Amino acid sequence: MAIRINRVYTRTGDRGETGLVGGERVGKDDPRIDCYGTVDELNSTIGLCRLHSAQFADFDAILARVQNELFNLGSLLATRAEDLRPTQPVIKQHHIDRLEHEIDQYNEGLGELRSFVLPGGGALGAHLHLARTVCRRAERLTVALGRHETVQDEAVMYLNRLSDALFVWARWAAHATGTPEALWQPEKT
Repeated sequence: MAIRINRVYTRTGDRGETGLVGGERVGKDDPRIDCYGTVDELNSTIGLCRLHSAQFADFDAILARVQNELFNLGSLLATRAEDLRPTQPVIKQHHIDRLEHEIDQYNEGLGELRSFVLPGGGALGAHLHLARTVCRRAERLTVALGRHETVQDEAVMYLNRLSDALFVWARWAAHATGTPEALWQPEKT
């Protein structure tokens, strides 16, 4: 896939429109743009997580891979089904399967939950929780888009699984850094 970016600004979006992969022009407030824009926000949030994950090389490599997968997902969401190219990177079942394996792997040594976890658990944990909430929003927007346009099933499945992974990784990060998790106490108000 040959990509060349010579100029950052094009002025083609100055009137509130942008181009989808395939060339169609749509409003910048189009639900499809909202979807892949939120996936981009999620990718940036995972970039913040990586500020704190360097000490865990294997885990940092997972986050780096997820960032690339999210870029592929953004490309997929920026493309109408009829404009998908055979060589275009997409999300497939094996990406979802890998996340499930990693969820199981990182959940293995964690204690059983008897309450909801409040976002926190140190810098890495807190950023992973933030990424989880952005991921859930991306999932909701993608589901909503799928009610009106064709959206690849794996797009929603991937976001659903990734949000689960981010939750488990946030818990793991708290454990790995020796930071206690804050649990919800309904009577403590």
